[in-house]
Amino acid sequence: MIAGHFGLAAVVKSRERSVPLWALMLATAFLDVVFVPLYLAGIERIIPVPGTHGGYGDGVIHADYTHSLVGAVALAAAFGLVAAIPWGRRAGAVLGAVVFSHWLLDLVVHRMDLAILPGGAGGLPRLGFGLWEIPVAAAAVELALVAAGAYLYWRSALRTTQEPGRTAGSGRAHVVAACLLLAGVVTLALDVTS
Repeated sequence: MIAGHFGLAAVVKSRERSVPLWALMLATAFLDVVFVPLYLAGIERIIPVPGTHGGYGDGVIHADYTHSLVGAVALAAAFGLVAAIPWGRRAGAVLGAVVFSHWLLDLVVHRMDLAILPGGAGGLPRLGFGLWEIPVAAAAVELALVAAGAYLYWRSALRTTQEPGRTAGSGRAHVVAACLLLAGVVTLALDVTS
């Protein structure tokens, strides 16, 4: 779902022009960024689903700290608070919301492997709507997010370049939007074929 997360970041950028695109991209992947060292340490893990061939959504992810509901809220709040220091409260709130959007998108695609409390405490039911079990549908949703993000980013960037007093041309808007779309499609293709 990484391409879809980045697509959503581009959608947000189209509405929040003052927030740096790189910060939105980092925010949307922040739960996974924190997941990597915990995965490497064996604290969080991915277990292949029996009968699948690996690849796109073919694993049960036990990210019981980074991807638990409460853990995601905590990481989103921390990211937002830190981001508010250089960019202000509004940008901090936007970036915190983008961090949490990762969990919401994962809720749609994951199997029932998302804990509510960190570490799976309390033995509460795990959450996930399981769209990954229908790879074509999951890929279509992700592609739609990438396409929407690239289009809305392009439209917003083009509008910005046409504002009075702006000297930058629209060529940059076309290039960045095309790169966003291309990167999203390539990432999605790699996910689907791995």
